[in-house]
Amino acid sequence: MNKRTNQRRKMSPIQTRRSSGRNDTLVSTDMLTHAVRAILSRVTLDRTRDIPYLAGYSRNGRTIYIDRHLPRSFMARGKRVSVDRFLILHEAVEKSLLDQLGLRYQHAHQIALRAEEAAIRAAGVSWRDYDRFMQGFIKEAGDETLERLPLDLDIKPYRDEHDTDELRRMLKAMQRERSRRDRR
Repeated sequence: MNKRTNQRRKMSPIQTRRSSGRNDTLVSTDMLTHAVRAILSRVTLDRTRDIPYLAGYSRNGRTIYIDRHLPRSFMARGKRVSVDRFLILHEAVEKSLLDQLGLRYQHAHQIALRAEEAAIRAAGVSWRDYDRFMQGFIKEAGDETLERLPLDLDIKPYRDEHDTDELRRMLKAMQRERSRRDRR
């Protein structure tokens, strides 16, 4: 018997993709859905808080926060689009890039935005429709009173953006929340 026939044949990445029946180099709704499920198995989603700019994450990255006022879905061209999975993907990618690679917020945010956009498009939704919906709520969120800010919210993005007014509002709200918690 030939040694070569006994040895396991190594496949190139292209052959491996073909043998599995999937080309993982293409943007795929199934692959992105699987990725979001994997992220959700590692984090907790909290939609009970006031979050400036609609979404954020805890300092340890284990909780992703989505503002309590943001609707869970919107209508785009006759189709109901749920938004949580796209925001979860964005926030998890951003936090990972900040913590694991030490990127600046602005760089991590741009990469996370591209991942979010790819997921939107893979779901068959127009980025323009999605972005228009989100932008409307970002403006509203900036005007609201922060009553339920999580105490473990990572404020690095707000510091890196030099949004001193928003940061000041957030720190005051966190202090009020701490005082309320301590009185209990």
